[in-house]
Amino acid sequence: MTTPDTATTPQSATTAAATAQGRPGRLGSLGPVGLVFAGGISVQFGGALAVMLMPRAGALGVVALRLLVAAAVLLVVCRPRLRGHSRTDWGTVVVFGITMAAMNGLFYQAVARIPLGPAVTLEVLGPLALSVLASRRAINVVWAALALAGVFLLGGGGFSDLDPIGAAFALGAGAMWAAYIVFSARTGRRFPQADGLALAMAVGAVLFLPLGIAESGPKLLDPVTLGLGAAVALLSSVLPYTLELLALRRLPASTFAILMSLEPAIAATAGFLLLDQTLTTTEAAAIALVIAASMGAVRTQVGRGRGGGRRKTAPLEGTGLEG
Repeated sequence: MTTPDTATTPQSATTAAATAQGRPGRLGSLGPVGLVFAGGISVQFGGALAVMLMPRAGALGVVALRLLVAAAVLLVVCRPRLRGHSRTDWGTVVVFGITMAAMNGLFYQAVARIPLGPAVTLEVLGPLALSVLASRRAINVVWAALALAGVFLLGGGGFSDLDPIGAAFALGAGAMWAAYIVFSARTGRRFPQADGLALAMAVGAVLFLPLGIAESGPKLLDPVTLGLGAAVALLSSVLPYTLELLALRRLPASTFAILMSLEPAIAATAGFLLLDQTLTTTEAAAIALVIAASMGAVRTQVGRGRGGGRRKTAPLEGTGLEG
């Protein structure tokens, strides 16, 4: 839920990538696959840290801190130009910001109620559904069936083993992730570099800050809470954007997308290591089915693009599931 396309990534990351290409530095020496995994680990361990922070600041407070710090960093780094944009440009970036805020808010409400691994698994169904619909091939019935089987197993046949409200929040976050994909691509086409992302993050922060203050109030000003919130923002937003851009400059988009499909497994690992959230055999099988469905859908989308003589993945640009 954190992977922008190359048009919406910090300009400093672009410079770093160019440097890495000329003479590999510490990040470049990881290799493109290592960079993708590092970004995924950063995102999911940032999510685990957010869960640990929730008793201090609440779910809404954590989202407000994450968006506020990420917006501040991106605005300083990108210094977006405010003039010269049309009403349509501003409308797109505002909707992108609203979508981003809703996606994060719903997801953090989910992980406050259900384990991190199942939450990410349910959330990834949004991009998966978008991928299946965008491809419109018969084979996607197989991927949809695999995903539904995974959801059935994950919910114990009716989400009796998971908090149904938490599951509903995760599914809502998935729907917002699909919308995020669409508006991320539109924003990237209308704004240079990461300008649109920085402005959208600021919109999301402004919208969510009152909710965070209403839930947590003065708790948000606690130095420890502020420090942990900044860490969540850096781990879940700023650092992954940079790592993923470095990877995309040296890795085929299809390979990148398949690697990103492993995020539910990374999330489950982070939940186990940091939050002592164990998975049953059934839950592990459910996550594996959804991962397989995501990988299959990505490969199908890539094959369609090659068959048509050009990449046909525009609806999926701006996400880890684009082909």
